[in-house]
Amino acid sequence: MLTVEGVYKTYRKGGMFSRERQQILRDISFEYKEGECLGIIGESGSGKSTLGRLLLGIEKPDRGTILLQGESVEKRGGRRGRISAVFQDYTSSINPYFTVEQAILEPLTLQPDGMEAKRDKVGRLLRQVGLDSSFRSKYPHELSGGQIQRVCIARAVATESPCILLDEAISSLDGSVQMQVLELLKELKDSFRLGYLFITHDIQSAAYLCDRVLILRSGQIEEIVDIKELKNVQSPYAQKLLRMMIT
Repeated sequence: MLTVEGVYKTYRKGGMFSRERQQILRDISFEYKEGECLGIIGESGSGKSTLGRLLLGIEKPDRGTILLQGESVEKRGGRRGRISAVFQDYTSSINPYFTVEQAILEPLTLQPDGMEAKRDKVGRLLRQVGLDSSFRSKYPHELSGGQIQRVCIARAVATESPCILLDEAISSLDGSVQMQVLELLKELKDSFRLGYLFITHDIQSAAYLCDRVLILRSGQIEEIVDIKELKNVQSPYAQKLLRMMIT
């Protein structure tokens, strides 16, 4: 479904007039299979969030291609209805002047259904993410962090995209709430036949949710391994991450 081939990315270093550039991603190539959960793991500065922005078409690679169902993600039509996202900073993900219902309706504006059908869909989605109908009229400042992130997940599911990119989507939540959201993501994966690109620094969360993990180090792929084979990772860096999970 998603094919990444020979992707490089640099950023200008030292101001807008500087010619010096910092290499962020180098020769990134992998395939994502429809319906799977692929974890993209790395420490801070490894390039994982930059890769996420490239996969969403928010930024363009310097070199290489990213194809979603055979079309470039750089074209808006190539990614519309095929991939959606939930980000770490839920406080800026929803317009603070929107109610929960308005926030979930927002990505549905281009869908042909009438308003009544769309509002019915909002109700179903809220129930799916564990929120009752009383949340429709609430504003973001009236919700906890976990509740807002559930609304963001409902909004991502609303577009009926087969793939949702989750960029550190649980890292700002308390530990018990993180587990609740992970369990919710598992339930939604089965209910809606979703796939996830799960970007995280937390290998333990990835091991709980994902089918495979791609391990990034300093902008390069260190290793790609099935979760069932995680204990058999080969590279010293991947072994170090695994030891961190165990301890």
